[in-house]
Amino acid sequence: MIECNVKRIAVIGGGAAGMMAAGTASEAGADVTIYEHTDRLGKKLAITGKGRCNVTNNCDVQEFMENVTKNPRFLYSALYAFPPSKTIDFFTTLGAELKTERGNRVFPENDKAKTIVDAMKKYVAGCRVVYQKVRSVTFGDKGFTVLTDKEDFYDSVIIATGGRSYPLTGSDGSGYRLAAKLGHSVTALTPSLIPIESPAAFCADMMGLSLKNVGMRITDKNGKCLYTDFGEMMFTHFGVTGPMVLSASAHIRDYDISTLTMCIDLKPALDEKTLDARLLSDFGEKANKNYSNSLTSLLPSKMIPTFIIMSGIDGERKVNTITKEERKKILSTLKCFKIPLSRFRPIEEAIITSGGISVKELSPRTMESKIVPGLFFAGEIIDTDAYTGGFNLQIAFSTGYLAGKFAAKKTTNED
Repeated sequence: MIECNVKRIAVIGGGAAGMMAAGTASEAGADVTIYEHTDRLGKKLAITGKGRCNVTNNCDVQEFMENVTKNPRFLYSALYAFPPSKTIDFFTTLGAELKTERGNRVFPENDKAKTIVDAMKKYVAGCRVVYQKVRSVTFGDKGFTVLTDKEDFYDSVIIATGGRSYPLTGSDGSGYRLAAKLGHSVTALTPSLIPIESPAAFCADMMGLSLKNVGMRITDKNGKCLYTDFGEMMFTHFGVTGPMVLSASAHIRDYDISTLTMCIDLKPALDEKTLDARLLSDFGEKANKNYSNSLTSLLPSKMIPTFIIMSGIDGERKVNTITKEERKKILSTLKCFKIPLSRFRPIEEAIITSGGISVKELSPRTMESKIVPGLFFAGEIIDTDAYTGGFNLQIAFSTGYLAGKFAAKKTTNED
């Protein structure tokens, strides 16, 4: 039987932040109910990192802050209270073995997001789970009333419903409406870490082609470089996606994207002089072949027809007739394969939502509302976000930890 002085806490949202908040509050002795309006906990968590789940980034807090794009100062208390090192220990203790890959990205050893989801479910085993949509949350003299198909009463409420991205996983923006009715401000919501559309038909021609270990830079209409990166990308029927593209989207979200160009360095390990020597060697071996048949050692076959068009040289030309000036054009195309950009994909396809509950209305030390005592927020619903690489999940865990810890401490009906 629950003692009368035990705090009753409702956690709205059964994702990474919600489960961390719920488990932390439960460990602290609170009676916790999780409200999740999909059919399972951790639905979005299960598909992150292409099903591998990039659970955190194995770096210190200062380096972490350099990768936060919105309101980094707000996160200091949360990240020092629950840093990446603590996240790694947390999952290891729950039986989820982890590994660190390039860029300090941390994944489960078996490359299965299910391992992380199962660990989180284990952590919240002491909580009650209600698979229903919360229609409203109201606050009065006796605490909070949470309405589904019936009313339940709580001492504290933690809203951790995520953003507006991937609505089929539960992140449908409903948390913003609940918060607004409780008096909170919601900043402008925009997509972040999102694929980018291109008007170029050749993207669809190369649909499914992944490029690895390539360089990328984004330039404006004056040729000014706005962002550079190195890694992996992929062509799609609408444009481009992949880790580099998602990272770039966070950097350029404040620009008129239709005026920007993506330039891909297909051979970043070679400078133009070295690459020219390589090209001369290849052409020497294939002197009597058509130009269209001379690029197989340099490029993926799916890319060659587009590359030939972009280089401006007839594919039927014999290699031994290509001039020095034409070779320069080939080199410049290898070092800067241009992709015009048009717009971001819809916010529903974004990995995260940028914007949310104004941090000015929250305590950074506890994640408690400055407007409604006993109301807490955690995760993506807060107006703070970061680049790809495990940073956003870590923000969910850190803010969820603080929200759960201090919600459990909150005195019921304080005098």
